Amino acid sequence: MSSARVLVWPAVLADAACVLVFAVVGIASHEGSMPAALGRVVWPFALAAVLGWVLTRAWREPTRIWPTGVLIWLVTVLGGLLLRGVSGQGLAWTFALVTTLFLALAMLGWRGVVAALRRGRTRNPA
Repeated sequence: MSSARVLVWPAVLADAACVLVFAVVGIASHEGSMPAALGRVVWPFALAAVLGWVLTRAWREPTRIWPTGVLIWLVTVLGGLLLRGVSGQGLAWTFALVTTLFLALAMLGWRGVVAALRRGRTRNPA
């Protein structure tokens, strides 16, 4: 079994955690009711992330930053904002900016950590 195949489920969970943490932090920072707001905030971005995974066929190389991670991130942000807008939840430019930056740091960040760990492992084979 290839290493990319082994890392598919952890990668799916990592991207899902990024979207969930984004929603939880956002709701908490605006003092919203967590149970009431969580599903409303999560679903557009979760659905867009799934679309990003399908469009990029991320299961082939889920930990790659380019193009996989960048494209999943873009589809998650743009698709999530679009779905949020058409569902009547509003689209303040500050929300779009925070969404873009937070999800970039989170979704590309964990992939960067994986890449760094792999580089370290190939330099120092134990």
